[in-house]
Amino acid sequence: MTITLDALARPSGTFLMVAMDQRESLRTMLADHGHEADDGRMIRFKLAVARELGPYASGFLIDRHYGYDEIVRDSLLPPFCGLILAVDALEQPPGGIVQETDLDPGADVEEAVSRGVVALKLLIIWRDDAQRQRRVETSRRFVELARAHGLLSVLEPVTRGPDGFDRESAIVEAAAELAAVGCDLYKCEVPTHGAGEPAEITEWCRKIDAAVPCPWVVLSQGVAPDRYPSAVEAACKGGASGMLAGRAVWTATLGSDDPTQLLREHSVPRLQQLGGIVDAHGRPWREKAAA
Repeated sequence: MTITLDALARPSGTFLMVAMDQRESLRTMLADHGHEADDGRMIRFKLAVARELGPYASGFLIDRHYGYDEIVRDSLLPPFCGLILAVDALEQPPGGIVQETDLDPGADVEEAVSRGVVALKLLIIWRDDAQRQRRVETSRRFVELARAHGLLSVLEPVTRGPDGFDRESAIVEAAAELAAVGCDLYKCEVPTHGAGEPAEITEWCRKIDAAVPCPWVVLSQGVAPDRYPSAVEAACKGGASGMLAGRAVWTATLGSDDPTQLLREHSVPRLQQLGGIVDAHGRPWREKAAA
């Protein structure tokens, strides 16, 4: 049976997906909140997020290193929450940002299929440099890998540049260059980091929408959590079909030794709020796919 984006979508045809594939970035965030951020704590946090937010999400993104085995083994996600596996190998110094990525040679995609994974995800760091074509080819190989195994492909470019570079124009340029490889779903940065006026964000998102031939969603990295709902609404009004985000949903729970209660009190209502926004303003994915 062919997997379609319905495997990651709400009944409305929009997306409300939770990202929990952070690795060294999560370790740094936990340490910044006063925790000893060993592998066990990272896994426990990821499992708590899956357990508490999975019932409200249409998709859940995890890496293979921290929590994937346990999520599958213990069936933590409900059937309607599609499991997405990150297959990116990250070049990231301790405490720093991701500098470069590639396909993870240790990712077992055949096993992922047998474990119920419905989509693969690849992070690509986009720069206007001599490596642009290599990144396009990496993205193309990723799409081919997913397609060869009957899985959906979620491509996530993040732009980097020198101080003062035109980030919004770069987001549009990256979208035109990388979405052309044929990914099923494009995961995009929010223009202005969500700090601009809604009309400005929507206008930039219309340019992204014109550049991307497939359905697309927005991430939350770099967006202040309290601004993310309005940023999602503005993006959806510009053509986005929803969100795939982590930090804006669960960052407020990082300080707790046991985040379960905070996830229930803070993150679940936030996710429900975002669900109402994507249902009301997001473009159903089939409308974009048919355009």
